[in-house]
Amino acid sequence: MGLRAHLVEGPSSVGAGSRARRWELLGRLFPDIPSYRVLDLGGTADSWLRVAVKPKSVTVLNLYPDELTVGREGERLPDWIELAAGDACDPPNDVLAGDYDLAFSNSLIEHVGGALRRGMLARVVRQAAPHYWVQTPYRYFPVEPHYLFPGFQFLPVAARAQLARSWPLIHTRATSWEGGVGTALEVELLSVTEMRYLFPEATLHRERLAGLTKSLIAVRT
Repeated sequence: MGLRAHLVEGPSSVGAGSRARRWELLGRLFPDIPSYRVLDLGGTADSWLRVAVKPKSVTVLNLYPDELTVGREGERLPDWIELAAGDACDPPNDVLAGDYDLAFSNSLIEHVGGALRRGMLARVVRQAAPHYWVQTPYRYFPVEPHYLFPGFQFLPVAARAQLARSWPLIHTRATSWEGGVGTALEVELLSVTEMRYLFPEATLHRERLAGLTKSLIAVRT
């Protein structure tokens, strides 16, 4: 197992432990989730196959749903998971017309591209269901979680682009200068102030690692 898998991807990794605690928190905050109809904005079907307590139904909206048609080990998706193609910041009308209890978004809002689109996503979340859950890595945690590089989010774009091409712990290295710049600009981590601005009625929960805030979760229960 490589270092990245040991830290964030493997079943016994730090990342896997954080995800397990996150699902446990979701169950505590929403004890009625077995009866919920969930709209997952930008997620994957596989993540819902791993949870201990299943919702009544989950609609997963993703730009690339064809890549999510099977779960772990190639099994077909159960009938309580539905896949839909579309932009989470501007969902198709037929998806928005669904009757949902919970709008859910995990590690998406930092990827949508700019303050305008983050505001669009926040409006979708707040209007789609009476309850919501929006998780995002915290901007001021010392190690940037996508690159596992200390302070990566504070470096100039040129330095981030170079690291996107050479840093060994990145998930997929860029193969050109243009690709490195695009990769560097793809992630914009959020602060507490931004999350409170986007989700003013939410309770803000903090995931911690070694006593430091690692990620933020805006919740409306």
